[in-house]
Amino acid sequence: MTIDCNHCGLPVPTGLVEDGAELQFCCNGCRVAYEVIHQHGLDGYYDIKARIDGPDLAAQRSGKSFAEFDDPAFWDLYCRDRSDGVATVELYLEGVHCAACVWLVEKLTVVVDGVAEVRLDLGRSLATVTWNPETTQLSEIARFLDSIGYAPHPFRGVEARDMARREERSLLIRIAVSGAIAGNVMLIAFALYGGHFHGITDEFRNLFRWVSMALAVPSVFWCANVFYRGAWGALKTRSLHMDLPIAIGILAGFTQGAINTVRGTGEIYFDSVTALIFFLLVGRFLQRRQQLKAASSTELLFTLAPSTARLVEAEGVREVPIEALGPGAIVEVRAGDSIPADGVVSDGSSTLDRSLLTGESLPEPVTAGDPVHAGTVNLGSRVLVEVRATGEDTRVGRLMRLVEEGALRRAPVVQLADRISGWFVALVLALAAITVAVWLPLEPEHAVEHAVALLIVSCPCALGLATPLAVSAAIGRAARKQILIKGGDALENLARPGRMILDKTGTLTEGKLGILAWWGDVSVKRMVAAIERHSAHPAARALGSDDLIEGLPEVTEVREITGAGISGMCNDQEVMIASTGHVSSELGGLPEEASEAADAFARKGLSPVAIAVDHQVVAIVGIGDPLRHDSADAVSAIVDDGWTVEILSGDHPLVVQSIAEQIGLPAASAHGGVTPEQKLEAVREGAAGATTAMVGDGVNDAAALAAATVGIGVHGGAEAALAASDVYLARPGLAPVVELLDGAERTLGVIRRNLVFSLAYNLVAVSFAITGHMSPLLAAILMPLSSMTVVLSSYRARTF
Repeated sequence: MTIDCNHCGLPVPTGLVEDGAELQFCCNGCRVAYEVIHQHGLDGYYDIKARIDGPDLAAQRSGKSFAEFDDPAFWDLYCRDRSDGVATVELYLEGVHCAACVWLVEKLTVVVDGVAEVRLDLGRSLATVTWNPETTQLSEIARFLDSIGYAPHPFRGVEARDMARREERSLLIRIAVSGAIAGNVMLIAFALYGGHFHGITDEFRNLFRWVSMALAVPSVFWCANVFYRGAWGALKTRSLHMDLPIAIGILAGFTQGAINTVRGTGEIYFDSVTALIFFLLVGRFLQRRQQLKAASSTELLFTLAPSTARLVEAEGVREVPIEALGPGAIVEVRAGDSIPADGVVSDGSSTLDRSLLTGESLPEPVTAGDPVHAGTVNLGSRVLVEVRATGEDTRVGRLMRLVEEGALRRAPVVQLADRISGWFVALVLALAAITVAVWLPLEPEHAVEHAVALLIVSCPCALGLATPLAVSAAIGRAARKQILIKGGDALENLARPGRMILDKTGTLTEGKLGILAWWGDVSVKRMVAAIERHSAHPAARALGSDDLIEGLPEVTEVREITGAGISGMCNDQEVMIASTGHVSSELGGLPEEASEAADAFARKGLSPVAIAVDHQVVAIVGIGDPLRHDSADAVSAIVDDGWTVEILSGDHPLVVQSIAEQIGLPAASAHGGVTPEQKLEAVREGAAGATTAMVGDGVNDAAALAAATVGIGVHGGAEAALAASDVYLARPGLAPVVELLDGAERTLGVIRRNLVFSLAYNLVAVSFAITGHMSPLLAAILMPLSSMTVVLSSYRARTF
């Protein structure tokens, strides 16, 4: 029977179940968190968590002292003094996942003396802490957060975020003001329109016109400033920007309306002008939010490298902020820690999980003199590392910049829109000038009116709405199928088959090691599982699989063999589980059949592991990353759609060749041992000539995902990879990729239909305006009607 942890709710491993105990915990971190929460009277956390029924996540307590949080260098970088004697700091918290976490973290003011306020942004796991430094040290606050399972890290990129927040707030204020003005002017316009058909006294008509003009002044001369700045910038750079006709249309409409108001005759356009400003500002705000989401991928990548390091000095070892490290410094990296900087191992040997950078699923041994990189994880024993580069100069830092550059690239659809809009703007301005020139000698009192009608009716809104609305409707439908698409350019590009590059680990395969082949005595499996449970190595997790957990024998004298395997005493027998090379060296060779089995496993791309009992080799195990069940069918469907499919992977070439054979791809399309930089180069070369889609899940894929025409992050991938990608598949497997391609093709059909409609509308409407058959009032009515038609066409389409 499964016993759930009293803190996180996850199953308690059999070995940690305490017979007869009222409370059971899956790890020591959960036990400590539970005790701390109850000691401070915060039991309400569990009630809230039960009501929310959020995902269960095990509490992980680092046990660090967080002394570096009190370091002056840390204070200068991350803390701010306030005039009232308190200070603030922003901390990124690990493990925050639901409203109960928010409730618990914000109770910090009750539990820790000196804490004045805590606000937690759940979406970004970002806590803003205000406290009195005279009463409490920041390290004490950090230790408490760590003790309840939310390990804190300093939040980087504060200045850039604050600037973006100020700009966003300014835009929101303009939207609110313009919306309020437009609403009031519309109400007055209803009265004027009613009076036009049913009669109104001149006194009230003039009063309403003057009030409308007064209300429109702040909207036109303050809220719409963003468009004037864009138009002025376009003029200074001698380029035609969409802001130019918008600015001219707004000013011309307002000026004509003001002249007619003063004259007491003719149409006023204040309702159209103020509504236009409001909707254009909303569109600008949504566009800006999308750009900020792309930029936040860099912040995510910053969380990959540790924020502190253990600096080795003559006086001993102390924790310091990562920014305090410089070239030549010696840092201590213990088992389970991430490497804080790029450098060289100066003392000790261990094994590293380099999957962050290389995608290689198997750990690699390192010893003195070997290079190591920030963000990779030390799996074995303690090592000392001499620092060569830190922060943005590290390999992962350079990847951050590549991701950022990729995220900021101009999408093909945007480039096309820019080209079209330039010609569109030039054409509209020329036609408006021609309209004035033609009508001025004929009907001078109506020349400007016809030009204003043209500027309003040919407003690029209809043309601009055609693509984004069809795309947004498709994105919404795709989201309901757990296919999350970040931008319309991805759909447009995926509708044109080109080159698709697939990562192996986590994309075509499950992304975790398992036993895929076994030669020899299977009765030793339980002894192997019992011993491997004492190791954190990924291969050990495969050998100590869950279905063997019950009733495992006792193990003693367990010994890790650095870079090779593990050994121990089990059932009074000495058991060694290690690489075939190590076992062969220890026993003077392998039996012929065992050697043949190991060679056969290696040819299949599996890692052979030898099991020796009392100095006799009894079994050879083939460990590998199993293929996903739908990979072969999905790849076949993608090829049928016209795509050229390739595999680029950091894994060993033999492993990649084996996977290609299983999914039916030719050997020439499968490339192993590829670094992240080589992946990026291959994607860039492909993207320069044709549509190139990259499908991956690891941080090592992030730069290639960002550089690809379309980056597709698969389910279960690293956050950084998902942030850098254009599409995220929230369902496991490759089947959603096939649905994505089909949906993209249907969406492009809808876009084409909308563009044809918009162009036809503009052609007809502009013709009527030029020939003097359209008043500005009719133009103001037709423009939103055309937009509504596009909206209905887009949202009724069955794209996904």
